[in-house]
Amino acid sequence: MLSDDVTRYVALYRRLGRSFAEQSRTLHLYARFAEAQGDSHVRIARIQDWCATASSPNRARICYDAVRRLGAFLNAEDPRHELPPAGAFGRGKRPRPAPHLLEPGQIQSILRAALDLGPKGSISPYTFHYLFGLLAATGMRVSEALALQAGDIGMDGLTIRHGKFGKSRLLPVHVSTRAALAEYTAIRQELKANGEDFFVLSSGKSPSKVRAHAVFVQIARNLGIRPQVLRSPGPRLHDLRHSFAVRSLEACLHDREAVAHHMAGLSTYLGHASMAHTYWYLEATPVLMHSIAAAGEHLFAEGRA
Repeated sequence: MLSDDVTRYVALYRRLGRSFAEQSRTLHLYARFAEAQGDSHVRIARIQDWCATASSPNRARICYDAVRRLGAFLNAEDPRHELPPAGAFGRGKRPRPAPHLLEPGQIQSILRAALDLGPKGSISPYTFHYLFGLLAATGMRVSEALALQAGDIGMDGLTIRHGKFGKSRLLPVHVSTRAALAEYTAIRQELKANGEDFFVLSSGKSPSKVRAHAVFVQIARNLGIRPQVLRSPGPRLHDLRHSFAVRSLEACLHDREAVAHHMAGLSTYLGHASMAHTYWYLEATPVLMHSIAAAGEHLFAEGRA
């Protein structure tokens, strides 16, 4: 029954630290309405009929968006649940864009292309090559990587001193990543690229976040990974972080116990204030969400998260 599906969906969010009170009330109202009409699966027409009874256009939009997310969740496991289109009752604030997951081969192509950037003989091509490589290998925020100082690179990992929400943390890195950072340091010394920032341009300062993003987008366009049309959707620099998070979850996809514990560890590693923020990566990829949902339920049921 739809009411059972709603209960399961709400429980999953609550186990991840979200109260989900308003969404729960809204979804159960929808389930009762649909079941009264004989529905056992999500039906687009029924959602529209129900939302049309809302007290205001804004309330109709909120209700529709809540049920649409439920529909995406259920459709991933059973295609008999219809997937409602976005924006049928208007759009509120700009939604968080869905991640573009980059394949390993695409990331390697981007790193190689960065080395062909100009000016030739300068530190800039190496800076973007190793910056993009670090983001892909660690899932760091762009701002965190650009804020690194030479003294933040240690044998135990990277010291993130200016993380989001003012938090600092030690970020362990793989031995291959440490080796790559050592290579970049040697290149800086050879080219006499001085400066207090770890990633520097010829000016001795780190590139701005805007410039780093622009360079990444241009490379992605040149490689055909992103459309040439301006303002068209496609991979952004931040998608290296998204790709790291999702691929790391996929790596233990078939081991529910491992996935459950990995979610908690990944949340800490990425510097998220709440595991609910990590859970967004699953919400953005419903098939993956369903594949590991049972693992999260198992972990949180035992009260170990």
